[in-house]
Order: sequence, then structure tokens, then C-alpha cells
Amino acid sequence: MVNDSLFLVELNALVRRSIRACFPDTYWVQAELSDVRVNSSGHCYLEFVQKDAGGNSLVAKARGIVWANTFFRLKPYFERETGQAFVSGIKVLVKVTVDFHELYGYSLTVTDIDPTYTLGDMARRRREILDRLQREGVLTLNKELELPELLQRIAVISSPTAAGYDDFCNQLSHNAFGFVFYPCLFPAVMQGDKVEQSVISALDRIYGELERWDAVVIIRGGGATSDLSGFDTYNLAANCAQFPLPVITGIGHERDDTVIDMVAHTRVKTPTAAAEFLVNHLRQTAERLEDFACYIRQEVPSRLSHEKERLDNWQARIPSKVQMRLQKEGFAQERLSERLRVALRVRLQTEKHRLELWSRQIEAASPDRLLKRGYSLTLKNGKAVTDASRLHPGDEVETRLAKGTFRSIVKK
Repeated sequence: MVNDSLFLVELNALVRRSIRACFPDTYWVQAELSDVRVNSSGHCYLEFVQKDAGGNSLVAKARGIVWANTFFRLKPYFERETGQAFVSGIKVLVKVTVDFHELYGYSLTVTDIDPTYTLGDMARRRREILDRLQREGVLTLNKELELPELLQRIAVISSPTAAGYDDFCNQLSHNAFGFVFYPCLFPAVMQGDKVEQSVISALDRIYGELERWDAVVIIRGGGATSDLSGFDTYNLAANCAQFPLPVITGIGHERDDTVIDMVAHTRVKTPTAAAEFLVNHLRQTAERLEDFACYIRQEVPSRLSHEKERLDNWQARIPSKVQMRLQKEGFAQERLSERLRVALRVRLQTEKHRLELWSRQIEAASPDRLLKRGYSLTLKNGKAVTDASRLHPGDEVETRLAKGTFRSIVKK
């Protein structure tokens, strides 16, 4: 046996003392949370990881712990400031001490946390989602939709057990104006890691019966603001932005907008405020209708009186107008009659001249005139003979002269 050998516990103790000597202070460390677990004693055990810039490959990892008394103070402070749950997958800036335990090895003990770093990272992720939707040309599509005047058929996405859903329905049912609304619940998970898929599934069900609804209301009443991260995803934002019905959100938080708030048609703070928005919209529609009704009641009698006066004026002017028109048409008829007489005289003279020309031409071509000049006309069976070869010996022909006719027998 080598005399200067060490037991493992001795070596680890040397490492612990060396680490404490080299890292005696506290250090601010940027990392991503992973495998966050809280035991029955209230201690939080987790891993800090760092991934490479180009992908998800780990480049560093360390075990971490937040002792119960510190975790009891830091967790609500962090979630209150960021609106983000202290869960795996978020980036944090934590103050740590570097420790090494002979049995458990290297670890980082958290003593403080800076929420502003996480807020910055969350804002960056929201900005990246909004920039992507902008590049795809869908960021403002839902905002550009027009709200129906009669906004009464409401598809509601909410947890069925949420107090905010009951508040929303009560506010609609007991509105001061007696307006009637027709809300229908499409149940969804409104907190935790299932928010995205659950709300998208509800939107798909609404899309399947699109003609039944005027708008979609997404509400979430109560609950910790740390549960809002499910509403800050690209897929959910893209679905809301491109949905063909106006989307109204009342997710129940005062300070920060989620991504779906930014792409929705209308964002209000709470489920009750969403109900008030719908009531006010219908009230404005009713007021416009009442204004139209008042206008009709006030203007129609005046308009009828004005039109009656115009009708009376026209009626009084009809006799003189008719007389003037008859005179005008009489003058026009006389002018037309004179023009017609002139035209007839010209046409008759023209036709008479043509008849005289035709008469002269007919007279010039008359057979009698040719016969008088010494010509004769030979007929066979009443038809003129113009070709001697068509005659045969024995044929009887008739010869017509200027004065008289005679018959002949063809011999040759």
C-alpha cells in the first residue's frame, strides 16, 4: 500500500476546502432552470444549465439548491415581479455561493434572484414572436376585423370552474339595459403547461361551427399571474391573430400584456370588463338605432310636407306646362307637314321623270317599231325562231310583218 494515499472522503474534503478558499464570495450567474423540484420540507432542488447559442446542446450544467427559508421569500417575490412561475425552462439571474459536499459533490446555493433579467428575457421572447407574426403578415389580421353591430352570440373559452367565468355570465345576464346575450362555454385549461394546446383545441371547435358565433371571448379569472406563460406562445398567438372572428381577451391581469393580448381584436383586464365591453358595444348600437328612429320621427313629417308642397307646385304648373307643350308640338307638326309636302312634291317629280325615261326606253325596244322599219318576226308554235337549224322540213311557221302575218311550210 502506498503510504501517501487518501480516502475518498479525505480527497473530497480537500476539494471542498479548496473551492471555499478559491470562491469565498457570492456570484451572479446567468442560467436556465431545469428539473425544478420542491420537497416536503420546502427546499427547492434544481439544475442550472447553459445551452450553446446555435441549438439546444448543453455546454454547462450544475446542481442547485434553494433552502426553504430563502425559497419561501424568493419564489413569491420573483413570480410577483415577473408574472412568471418559477419553473423549468426560464432564464434567471441568481446570486449563488459555490459549494462542494463530500457526499453530494459540486452545487450552487441560491441566495438571491434578479427578476429584471427574467423580465428582459420574457420581453425578448415576446418581441421575437411578434416580429415573426409581423414578417408573416398576420400580426394585425384580427384587429382589422369589424365587430358585428349586434354582438350577442359569444363563444367563451374559459375553465368551467373559474369564478371569472361565472362573473362574466352574471354580468351579461343582469346588465342594466336588459340586453340578451347567448354565451356558450368551450372549456379549456387556463393555467399550466397545457394552456396552449387546450385553447387552440377550443378555437378549432369554434371554427367548426363558425356561422353560429359573432365573437370569441378568452377569459381567465383569478389565479396567480405566474400562470400566464401559457399565453405567450407563438402557436397560440398565430391561431388568435388569424382567427376569422374577433377575439376579445380578459385574462385577469393588470400590468403586462401577454402575446395573445397584443394580437387580439380587443384586450380588457378582467372577465367582468369583457362582459362590460360587450354590453357597452350593444348599448352603442342601441343608441345609434334610437338616433335613427328619432331622426325618422322628426324628419319624415317635415320631408312629407316638403314633398307635398313640391307636388302641389307641380300640379299647379301642369296646365300651363301642358299648353306650352301642345303649342310647341303644334308648331313642330306644322313644320313637319310642310317638310313632308315639299318632300312629296320633289319625290313625285323625280318618279315622274323616271317613268318618262322608262317609257321612252320601252318604246324604243318595242317589236312593232322594229317591224315598221322592215324587219319581220318568225314564230313557231308561238315562240320566236332565232336559229334556222332548229327548223325541220314540214314545220309550219308564222311570219309577222308590220302589217299582217302569213304562214309558211319549211321545205329545206
